[in-house]
Amino acid sequence: MKIRGVMVGRVMGTILTVVAEGAIAEGPSYDCSSVEAGSVEALVCDDAGLAARDRRLAGVYRDALKKAVDQYPPDLQVEQRGWIKGRDECWKADDLRQCVEEAYVTRIAELQARYRLVDGKGPTFFTCDGDRANEVVVTFFATDPPTLIAERGDSVSLMFLQPSGSGTRYQGRNESFWEHQGDATITWGYDAPEMRCVKRP
Repeated sequence: MKIRGVMVGRVMGTILTVVAEGAIAEGPSYDCSSVEAGSVEALVCDDAGLAARDRRLAGVYRDALKKAVDQYPPDLQVEQRGWIKGRDECWKADDLRQCVEEAYVTRIAELQARYRLVDGKGPTFFTCDGDRANEVVVTFFATDPPTLIAERGDSVSLMFLQPSGSGTRYQGRNESFWEHQGDATITWGYDAPEMRCVKRP
């Protein structure tokens, strides 16, 4: 379907926008004529900054789909639908717009890191608590905000850069990474003890 010079189509469950030659995409990646008034989708339609975030996410998601073309089960598509539901829950937040914007920012960075859509630095290997079998492998990504992916055994954690008075600190869902002068303090799992880790040469 074509709306104001913009071709809109559904690709694997997600609406993407392809801008026709010479057209300027001002709205989000979906058709605003069918959204519910007062919804988070309506907010994105009415806010140029959020609409731009949505278009950006649509492009990043499209690139991630190309990397996940052979993924089975199709986790990325399921996760994206879950992310949309989570974004729409922002109506419960004290600051609706900030919640929605943060949802877009973190999702874009997550997809870029997980699917290696931006430059990465690493991997860097850390030996923890003096046990070479207790190893954490870290790769840093030039996303916005910066991220890292840490791997320990069969577990993987995506972490985001946090403000820090000294050193570099990243926080994931239940994991954290704080590096200072080549050494790192890592927690892995909810309420887990800190591990003292040394970068392998």
